Amino acid sequence: MTRRRSAWIVAAAVCVLTGSCGSTTPQQITLTIATFGQFGYEDLLAAYRFNHPGITIRQERADQGGPYHQDLLTKLKTGQGLADIQAVEEGHLADVLAESAKFNDLARIGPREVRPERWLPWKYEAGRTKDGKLIGYGTDIGPLAMCYRKDLLQAAGLPTDPGSVKAMFATWDSYFRAGEGYVRRSKGKPWFDSAPQTFNAMVNQLPVGYLDTENHSTLETNTAIKAAWNKITAAVAQGQSAGLTAFADDENNGLRLGGFATKVCPSWMLGVIEKEAGLDNAGKWAIVDAFPDGGGNWGGSYLTVPQASAHPKEAAELAAWLTAPEQQLTAFRISGNFPSQVAALESPDLLSEQNSYFGGALFGQVFVAQARKVAKPQYKGPGDGQIQESVVAPALNSVEHGADPDAAWQQVLLGVHRIVP
Repeated sequence: MTRRRSAWIVAAAVCVLTGSCGSTTPQQITLTIATFGQFGYEDLLAAYRFNHPGITIRQERADQGGPYHQDLLTKLKTGQGLADIQAVEEGHLADVLAESAKFNDLARIGPREVRPERWLPWKYEAGRTKDGKLIGYGTDIGPLAMCYRKDLLQAAGLPTDPGSVKAMFATWDSYFRAGEGYVRRSKGKPWFDSAPQTFNAMVNQLPVGYLDTENHSTLETNTAIKAAWNKITAAVAQGQSAGLTAFADDENNGLRLGGFATKVCPSWMLGVIEKEAGLDNAGKWAIVDAFPDGGGNWGGSYLTVPQASAHPKEAAELAAWLTAPEQQLTAFRISGNFPSQVAALESPDLLSEQNSYFGGALFGQVFVAQARKVAKPQYKGPGDGQIQESVVAPALNSVEHGADPDAAWQQVLLGVHRIVP
């Protein structure tokens, strides 16, 4: 199917769903929308243009999120070059919230029918400032489940049926206890891929993370983070971590060669596993609707409207439309980005989605269940992502290579105070 015909079909469907069949605007305007990676918006934007002849839309899409967000922060400082709609990934949201004066309050300029109830509560709340200003409309989410290699667990004499696996993954204590048994039974094979990835998921579940709401470090007083550090480093000492680098060649090789048995699995990770593990491992991976100590989220984005936009009302209308349940389901079918809207999560189409690579798992049901387990969003102040990526991850890498955990923890404390008070 050609892109033009695909866009026409989407436009026709939107016309039926919304009743917006060829509406016009008073004047011809151009809106720019800046995104990164795969949002699945190309055909949707063509459909919106079809139904709004007075609007021209130009999409600026970066391949990588890291350079995109660095460029966004630079543009915010100068006030130049910003798009009418800027996508922001949740890992960088704290830096944008710190510049809230440079963004429109979507609760004020957006369509009146867009209510907080459209989104899961935690997704909506994470897009607001401390004083209640709504900076972004939520797009996708990355609810966390657990993925595991059935063949590797079976070879180690561990159960592979969902009920037994859910019991193993019920808490971090039970998860690491099962990992200790796996390493012993498999004669030294790793249980999980990476200490930093696993620890990041553990910290994101906590009520308070690296920073408090005044943007001060909590590391000296946050006993829950220190307890998580002790658990993950103890698991490393037992040989449970493969010591691989996230999204690098060594982790991809580990996926292909069976280098570890379990993996923290946000919804978008299924596509990564299928791509990197390859056809030879189809049916060996499984997914279960469980995550140690409850739910969690890793990933997802927001659409913001900078104050620099020449057409903020029209930009907010487009952003609201793109994040409506119908459009989020369309984006999900195109890109695999999991919806954050309540109505979309109740869609029979989503709930019946299967993944043949993972043995026909009803992955729509799995991740809807996991998304509903996520509690109040953890506050993340400016520097939170830098702490994880530049301080904590290298320290855990050093432990994986033989460093003393207590000495590595002291390096974490020193590193954090170079970033925040």
